[in-house]
Amino acid sequence: MRKVLHRIGQRHLFANGHAYDRHAGKTFRGLHRQVAEDVAAAAPEGGLVLDAGCGTGRLAAEIAARRPDLRVRGVDLEPGMVETAIERAEGAGIADRVQFTVADLADLPFPDDSVDLIVSTASMHHWADVPAVVSSLDRVLRREGPMWIYDIRWVPAGQVRSTSAKHRRRMVRTVVRTGSFPLALFQRLDSSAA
Repeated sequence: MRKVLHRIGQRHLFANGHAYDRHAGKTFRGLHRQVAEDVAAAAPEGGLVLDAGCGTGRLAAEIAARRPDLRVRGVDLEPGMVETAIERAEGAGIADRVQFTVADLADLPFPDDSVDLIVSTASMHHWADVPAVVSSLDRVLRREGPMWIYDIRWVPAGQVRSTSAKHRRRMVRTVVRTGSFPLALFQRLDSSAA
């Protein structure tokens, strides 16, 4: 009974973007700041950054604050999250270059090779089909573009590595500390490094 109530509570929390935002803001503040700094240092001038599993748009807003030249697209499966993210972008006056879409990460609504950098924070543990999402992300990312997937769940590295190998890319997993807890970071190496 307790597990059922927990799942119902989680679904309600994710459906209500504002409630989730209050929780996530405290939990992931340090992570979002560090990742935004890394993205700001690595993204090409005028590039397109994809925040995969964007939640309420906190990371996308952090990236946009550091690099006004970048376009940031956030994708999340939950409409309540995306509604809150859109409100955040509009309130911050960045909606012209930070946009959010409700979509399945396994079936991204972007053309092949159209994204310069992909980042995902604390989303992978929600992915029902990790290989399908990694394939979809790989499809939209330019050949030389970095992909950084940070997550608190220790997803078996083989699922991510074997999917990337099909695309002739190499993913490595390391443990990093961003904020107050260690995370697994899956990082795609470009084909010349593989």
